[in-house]
Amino acid sequence: MGVISPARRRAVLAALRRGTVPETGLDLFAVGLERLAPTFAEELSSCSSGGAEFKAVRGEYGAGKTFLARWLAERAKAVGMAVSEVQISETETPLHRLETVYRRLCENLTTAVSPPSAFRAVLDSWMFALEEDVLAEGEVDGADAGQLGAAVDALLELRLGEIARTTPGYSAGLRGYRKAVADGDQETADGLAAWLAGQPHVAAGVKRAAGVKGDIDHFQALGFLQGLLTVLRDAGHPGLLLVLDEVETLQRVRSDARAKALNALRQLIDEVDKGRFPGLYLLVTGTPAFFDGRQGVQLLPPLAGRLHTDFTADTRFDNARAPQIRLSGFTIDRLVELGGRVRDLYASGSSAADRVRTLVDDEYLKTFADAVAGGLGGKVGVTPRLFLRKLVLNVLDTVEQYPDFKPRKDYALTIDRGELTDVEREAAAVSPDDIDLDV
Repeated sequence: MGVISPARRRAVLAALRRGTVPETGLDLFAVGLERLAPTFAEELSSCSSGGAEFKAVRGEYGAGKTFLARWLAERAKAVGMAVSEVQISETETPLHRLETVYRRLCENLTTAVSPPSAFRAVLDSWMFALEEDVLAEGEVDGADAGQLGAAVDALLELRLGEIARTTPGYSAGLRGYRKAVADGDQETADGLAAWLAGQPHVAAGVKRAAGVKGDIDHFQALGFLQGLLTVLRDAGHPGLLLVLDEVETLQRVRSDARAKALNALRQLIDEVDKGRFPGLYLLVTGTPAFFDGRQGVQLLPPLAGRLHTDFTADTRFDNARAPQIRLSGFTIDRLVELGGRVRDLYASGSSAADRVRTLVDDEYLKTFADAVAGGLGGKVGVTPRLFLRKLVLNVLDTVEQYPDFKPRKDYALTIDRGELTDVEREAAAVSPDDIDLDV
């Protein structure tokens, strides 16, 4: 394990105590993902160089799809890319309404230095970069606001190129935003930033100031995505990782909406393949039932053909470069390895490091992992969240605070249904309300 800063260590352990995925430091917990790392590195590099990539990730609930997406997001940020994770849902973010997907993308946009929403920060970085590029040419007097503004507008149109022709509203909105900021018109700048991010109900007067009208629709959304990728690149971010999480929710929507959503996904994949979105890495996550079942991808044969991947019984030889990759979930051995990494992270900054390592050794971790998995019906795949939460909160913290605490003798694992997620609750035994297990 590399050197971890005290602040990063505290943040990771605090997230584990809450039972949530840490925001950073995910390489520490990427057990079983090592085989995918080289391919992901190649594909992120391709996007940073102007290419585009698509990947579908399949796995049952608890297999680690969301973790993989956030682990990849951390790697994307490390090479300068922006990231946005969008949860697909029937009511909040239906996939067949790409204008809503685009709006959520902008709301959740983040970079290595800017938390969500980083959209406004990206716009300001873009504007500053254009001005710097104009001034670097040495042909414009920086003190002449009118001359500088005209030169920036000309460079803007040049950079947007084809987008200005196919989606003129986007370039007009950007030009209006730049002018509003330069004029100190904060209200107009705020309104146009919101409109460019796909927000509805922007005041008509604000849109008139930039010569645009209406809200973006399903078809314009793809043009706005193109524009955003150009803005990101000029602002110093060579690409965008867009995660569409939980697409299996499409199986629960009305048949007409499901058909439109599947076609929208096909359209996105085709546009990636055609090179329309340089710098875009599109990652989609879903359950095997979504990819293989009759209520999912198989309803649209052209999409099924694009995603088809031959999986053999032996996961060791899965092709990480295939359009679909599968996560097989955790085994007890992987759970013990994960617990060992967390124990070592904890000990690295603990005042009781020796006691932590001695009392919470690998043998104890194996016993503890078996007990937690047993409390969840033996389904190891859904165990990691609860295993790590109880390991940090009930074992490691107590060992550190109380010198006479011996986890093998003094701690009896209890699992209360109220602390479980829906998936964990479904896996757990349902007869008693509480499950008491000695470890």
